[in-house]
Amino acid sequence: MKDFAAIDFETANTERSSVCSVGIVVYRDGKKVDDFYSLIKPEPEYYNYWCSQVHGLTAEDTDNAPIFPDVWKQIEPKIVGLPLVAHNKAFDESCLKAVFRVYQMDYPGYEFHCTCIASRKVWPEGHHNLDIIAERCGYNLENHHHALADAEACAAIAVKIL
Repeated sequence: MKDFAAIDFETANTERSSVCSVGIVVYRDGKKVDDFYSLIKPEPEYYNYWCSQVHGLTAEDTDNAPIFPDVWKQIEPKIVGLPLVAHNKAFDESCLKAVFRVYQMDYPGYEFHCTCIASRKVWPEGHHNLDIIAERCGYNLENHHHALADAEACAAIAVKIL
């Protein structure tokens, strides 16, 4: 796969619509051509302890952040016509669909690929966490659970195994 956009969301709570940050990395012809990161005001707007423990974000971080539709207006032109890639696409795709529903936006039916599923085919044994698979692909994920860092790691995996 040479043309794609790797995407990663972090959520504020257990509601899939509560995206509080997004990272996107765009590849065209096998080369990184763009990236994007933004905090997002989550919906519903509260943080649970466990999610904050994972990614380090709190309500203070997103109090003045834009809402999802405003962020997506910046992302959409970057990814038009590209398949999306995520590590554990079930999570990121469900987040995207949920937040589109919350804001009553028409979901365009993005094509999604999963680097986690692909990694299980390449390496059937062992764990398939993003950081482990990224390392197997030669990428050192230093800031795990930062949406842009995770999207970068996912893109590095996609380049190697998709």
